[in-house]
Amino acid sequence: MQFGIFTVGDVTTDPTTGRTPDDTERVRSMLTIAKHADQAGLDVFATGEHHNPPFVPSSPTTMLGYLAGVTERITLSTATTLITTNDPVRLAEEYAMLQVISDGRMDLMLGRGNTGPVYPWFGQDIRQGLNLAVENYALLRRLWTEDVVDWEGKFRTPLQGFTSTPRPLDGVPPFVWHGSIRSAEIAEQAAFYGDGFFHNNIFWPMSHTRQMVRFYRQRFEKHGHGRADQAIVGLGGQVFVRKDSQKAVDEFRPYFDNAPVYGHGPSMEDFTRETPLTVGSPQQVIDRYARFREQVGDYQRQLFLIDHAGLPLKTVLEQIDLLAEEIVPVLRREAEAARPAHVPSGPPTHAERVAAARAAGELHAQPVVGADRWTGRRAEDADASGAEATTPSDDPRTSAKAAS
Repeated sequence: MQFGIFTVGDVTTDPTTGRTPDDTERVRSMLTIAKHADQAGLDVFATGEHHNPPFVPSSPTTMLGYLAGVTERITLSTATTLITTNDPVRLAEEYAMLQVISDGRMDLMLGRGNTGPVYPWFGQDIRQGLNLAVENYALLRRLWTEDVVDWEGKFRTPLQGFTSTPRPLDGVPPFVWHGSIRSAEIAEQAAFYGDGFFHNNIFWPMSHTRQMVRFYRQRFEKHGHGRADQAIVGLGGQVFVRKDSQKAVDEFRPYFDNAPVYGHGPSMEDFTRETPLTVGSPQQVIDRYARFREQVGDYQRQLFLIDHAGLPLKTVLEQIDLLAEEIVPVLRREAEAARPAHVPSGPPTHAERVAAARAAGELHAQPVVGADRWTGRRAEDADASGAEATTPSDDPRTSAKAAS
């Protein structure tokens, strides 16, 4: 099982000092956090994608590309890549490039985000959010798996004889997670393609998480990708840890009370009771998170949010050390002891995906040729009457609707 951290990249005033970092300091602190997580032995660092203050991670691949060169083993991922407002062509190019640069030490999580105004900023309509997620991902998959793509859809201009470059590493696309908090349609999309499903349940009770994961597992099996308990599941969480539980509560309370999202709302006690937020000792975190398996079954990735709400960098690095030294080893050992042999211990690695594709005969040595690779379809490709050659219809799997 993988354990790691994710960041939303908020720029928030420290309520105990009144100090607010600028954007540059916050970006650099995120880089320090990722490098420290790698050195501490955590498995994953993931960054969100936001395009509005008070958040700074507007270019995840820039950050992750840099980190690929300065880290050694940690998997680099996204906590959200906006599949709705990013052009699938750019996503195909940028994440294939990141895959090559990192030598496959990456994956990505697709989501719709939680900021409504981002849609018109990028020329889209929030009312089409689910339709955008479905169509854009269908195109993204084709750009990664087909060397030359003819495509026409609703939300972007058609493509004719288009080849996305660079091609995926070893001919195998990155592993994809689909992140959702409440939309069954996204869980269905993940199940339809046999991808991972990540429920970032930091604001929701486990009863809701259990329902979403159960639905995904059922649909994963229905679509023929394996048994329900073999589906690839990830969960989000939040912790603040000190060796003494009361010190943890006292230290974190002002940050909780003034946090941009839930500050000045429910009490910390109510929030920790109703959501996965756990504030206390390492053993309290272990006890709480070890029980999640009882709710959702064996799962493959657990990410913690630890660097939000204005927490100082020094404090965040201390949190990473406590996770890596006292919490994760125990959770990993308990998860592995309980996991049945037929259930994956983690999401598939790049090497495993290459081996599976080779065994299935899905890899070919040379790109498909015949299209003008620089300007798209050629005049010579018209039919004898002079009419433009027919563009094949899009992949029929563009309507991944939730089962009733």
